[in-house]
Amino acid sequence: MTETMSQQQQRRSIDEQWIDVSVDLYNDMVHWPDNPPVEIEFAMQMSRGDVCNVSKLSMGAHTGTHMDAPLHFIAGGLSIDAMPISATIGKARVIEISDPESIKPAELENKQIQMGERILFKTRNSPRCWESKSFVEDFVYISKEAAQYLAQLQVQTVGVDYLSVGGYKHDGPETHRALLGAGIWIIEGLNLTQVQAGSYDLICLPLKILGHEGAPARAVLKPERA
Repeated sequence: MTETMSQQQQRRSIDEQWIDVSVDLYNDMVHWPDNPPVEIEFAMQMSRGDVCNVSKLSMGAHTGTHMDAPLHFIAGGLSIDAMPISATIGKARVIEISDPESIKPAELENKQIQMGERILFKTRNSPRCWESKSFVEDFVYISKEAAQYLAQLQVQTVGVDYLSVGGYKHDGPETHRALLGAGIWIIEGLNLTQVQAGSYDLICLPLKILGHEGAPARAVLKPERA
């Protein structure tokens, strides 16, 4: 059944309202250094005479755009299948960070962050790190002090624009534990290059993997109407 012209126009109009802030998944893409590499291939392929195309995926759960559940760093914490849908569907705020090293409490104090907010941090990572074919070690991360600050404010969800909320050489486990231990759900691997600071509608849903600590996700934003 083919779409009418009106249906096509309506679909395009809806698509144009949403901004995809996920990164593409592809063979040999950048990933956390000690995590499994990304391998995507056709297990069945019509060009080889199979009845249909079927892909086989092999990668770590914390690759590309993905989510962390408390179980990632908290023994006995909630797994990704237990995430409340409200954690990643609803109003969100993109906050632009100017610090080239890390997100620190001093820069957050005048942002009027409220309890229960979904906060996505845009840093220099977005236009810089995703252009690199190799892992960028000096990406901007959330300092453990800023993580503790966000935990005290009781935000609901935190998103960042590279592969980890914590740094590669500093504040990795500490930042994760501060956020996840406070029940904050984490979105990592966003690309916010095309997004300005401000208020948005967010939809980000991880795969519902039973009993595990994280999962790939698709994230989209729609600017909030004035």
